[in-house]
Amino acid sequence: MGSESRANEDSVPGYRRGGDSPASFKVAAVQAAPVFLDRDATIEKGCGLIAQVAAAGAKLAVFPETWIPGYPVWTNADSRWNYKPSKKLYGQLYRNSVDVPGPAVNRLCEAAREQEVAVVMGINERTVTGTLYNSMLFIDCDGTLLGIHRKLVPTYHERMVWGRGDGSTLSVFDSSVGRLGGLVCWEHWMPLARYTLYAQGEQVHAAVWPSAPETFLLACRAMAFEGRVFVVAAANYLTKSMLPADFPLAREMEGFPEQICLGGSAIIGPDARFIAGPVYDCETVVYGDIDLSRIPEEKELLDVAGHYARPDVFSLSVNRRRMDVVQSADF
Repeated sequence: MGSESRANEDSVPGYRRGGDSPASFKVAAVQAAPVFLDRDATIEKGCGLIAQVAAAGAKLAVFPETWIPGYPVWTNADSRWNYKPSKKLYGQLYRNSVDVPGPAVNRLCEAAREQEVAVVMGINERTVTGTLYNSMLFIDCDGTLLGIHRKLVPTYHERMVWGRGDGSTLSVFDSSVGRLGGLVCWEHWMPLARYTLYAQGEQVHAAVWPSAPETFLLACRAMAFEGRVFVVAAANYLTKSMLPADFPLAREMEGFPEQICLGGSAIIGPDARFIAGPVYDCETVVYGDIDLSRIPEEKELLDVAGHYARPDVFSLSVNRRRMDVVQSADF
């Protein structure tokens, strides 16, 4: 698995391996509401938040799950077959989702470069076929797009919205803030996905969520301890009053609480202890100082992909090919 971090090199425009990173720096978990279902306005808000994070001295900003243009909170409100309001919402989400590569990504890369901040951004990624993916963008502090990760398995009602990712995006990247990787939401309960990142030498892990209640943070803390990594957990904050005035499923969501996404963002050290947070019930930015030199110290006792592994007993095979529906053949 030594070359696995280069899995996206051929498939993602602008991919490159980063340089050396400082041992100690500040990181930020951005707990902010998107401008719901408005891609361009959300991106502009995000660029302002990247500048805010830079002014505070942070070198990494992690945004929540599908922050652009918002997590589809309506999917567990009504699942009727061929229901026109739901179809209308999907179309609105699709029109405001992100092309990779594309102008929206370029704008985020420009903001990262201008502010000299590495950015992990949760997006709804759209494809030309009409399918959406729950994806993470990894952008370095010089504005380079390091890569993308697509959620492997949408959870429960999410399967009405997103397609399934594949192993080609399960990667860790050399970046200005160390070996950087990430997972989306319930992927943190996929042991083999976690292990694939550990085996690539992950140091800083971006965990993105719609909300992060206690059990979700338990998964983050377990990953921090198991992998001896720093975890930056970013969760959404959203209220019903933030939904558009003409929201097609407003009636179906009348029984929802006013706070739909509660936050819970936190920063966790490789001993599973909280460095900062969790913080709930507000828009905020959670900051914490991390020191990568702690990682080898913690791995003296436990390195699950190293001295605490038994490759003679257990082995993991990861299919890193991109699963395209059409493949060209030369005759």
